[in-house]
Amino acid sequence: MSPTVRQARLDDYDDIVAFATEVWADREDTVDYIPEVFESWVESDGPTQRTVVAEVGGTAAGLCQAVMLTDHEAWFQGIRVDPDHRGEGLGVAMVHDLFEWASDRGATVGRNMVFSWNDAGLGQSITTGFEPITSFRWAHPSPRATDSEADGDGLIVEADPAAAWSYWTGSEGRTTLSGLALDPGQTWALSELTRERLHRLAEEQAVFAVKGDGTRGMACRVRETVDPTADETLAEYAVGTWDDRDAARALFDAIRTDAAELGVDGTRVLIPETPRHVAQAASVRADLADWPDFVLAADLT
Repeated sequence: MSPTVRQARLDDYDDIVAFATEVWADREDTVDYIPEVFESWVESDGPTQRTVVAEVGGTAAGLCQAVMLTDHEAWFQGIRVDPDHRGEGLGVAMVHDLFEWASDRGATVGRNMVFSWNDAGLGQSITTGFEPITSFRWAHPSPRATDSEADGDGLIVEADPAAAWSYWTGSEGRTTLSGLALDPGQTWALSELTRERLHRLAEEQAVFAVKGDGTRGMACRVRETVDPTADETLAEYAVGTWDDRDAARALFDAIRTDAAELGVDGTRVLIPETPRHVAQAASVRADLADWPDFVLAADLT
């Protein structure tokens, strides 16, 4: 039976929850966030957001959402298919419906994110037309007061968006991440970090530039949020990148202090998935996620 792709409705909730709880049943430490957000997704759909389901025999057996992040960047998330209906083309049907929707609204690129351990999700993304472009890892330095103004190696950390931008444009981190960082408006989404956005974050959130014989690292806070799967408050940092271990230590100390001043429970810092960045972050005790995440993209022109 061919699936019908249609706009999601609130009365799809029970169907969605029933299969969402089974998608990662083999991973005891992984909790799917879809049951927590589905209703708010449906209620907030509009000109720049579309949530769809794939209906089979009157039952919602698949889910996907697309969001316009900027005038040319679309983000695809929440791609789920009932394990009982895998291999039936539900994912392809939903994603292609949303490709058309996003293209009609001016998107030239669509991206999504898949956990690196999620073999089914990676395979589904490739099948639906996405190609891998970059990977990153979450660092979780614990909030605590540190002496972030001065470092024993002569490094200082300043709120200087101009210096941070200059560093970012020529950094290994920017190249590795294809110019992407956490999006300020959409949790769990990445979009292009622009000069204008970085200066706006300096005004509304926080920007850090590590200085010492030139600028040697940068980071920027993008928001405070609540993790619905862990019931804790987090400070999220759109990106963090640096030249060497000393710069990493200074940068993460500044982030720890910033988070402590905000009074949050924890942090989430997006860092490039390179051996150097991961190893140096580990060496300065910025707790790391066990796995990287992959970002994939589709040409919508």
